[in-house]
Amino acid sequence: STPSGRGLTERVKTARKRTASSTRWLERQLNDPYVAEAKKRGYRSRAAFKLLQLDERFHFLKPGARVVDLGAAPGGWTQVAADQVLQGGPGRARGKVVGIDILEMEPVPGAEILHLDFMIDEAPDKLKALLQGEADVVLSDMAASATGHQQTDHLKIMALAETAYQFASEVLAPGGTFIAKVLQGGATGDLLKSLKRDFTEVRHVKPPASRKDSAEIYVVALGFRG
Repeated sequence: STPSGRGLTERVKTARKRTASSTRWLERQLNDPYVAEAKKRGYRSRAAFKLLQLDERFHFLKPGARVVDLGAAPGGWTQVAADQVLQGGPGRARGKVVGIDILEMEPVPGAEILHLDFMIDEAPDKLKALLQGEADVVLSDMAASATGHQQTDHLKIMALAETAYQFASEVLAPGGTFIAKVLQGGATGDLLKSLKRDFTEVRHVKPPASRKDSAEIYVVALGFRG
């Protein structure tokens, strides 16, 4: 799940209608081995490798598992989850993947996706209706639009993580896994207290595919006590 080797560094000239910041972004994309590898493997985003690396370490995406993907668009995590869990053979559960995002996204074979804002009141019940039972894994790669103000951005992403966990606590089966994006410093306050109470193990992880200059980090909670 980690690309090997790097090509020659590509430089991008600032075009008349392109800002310096967009030029830097384009240059970074062109020289990012995860972007190239995602394209090669047919993943919709480089973020797919973050989930692959988390699963390589903690082994929670098992064939036959039931997975919920919160903030699914453009679908990289949904693709990985579907590849890993929708593999049931004779006499085995085939697994299930359901996702939700406020943004439109192309269908992922085998997965069911809701085009809906997870933060509205009716969204959790609609997800539960799709799930039709307990979940083994709840994933949240949700992120709010950055303001540039560190404390504000932290509060916004923590609100998403807390709402994601409220949902997870209602649907996870005993032994289940919850993973959510937070910012540097990790889960704090009431969320961290709840996770340590409700799971046998809680870790903060920055997978190799997460850019070094990004403040994102993931809280991984394993062994839901039910």
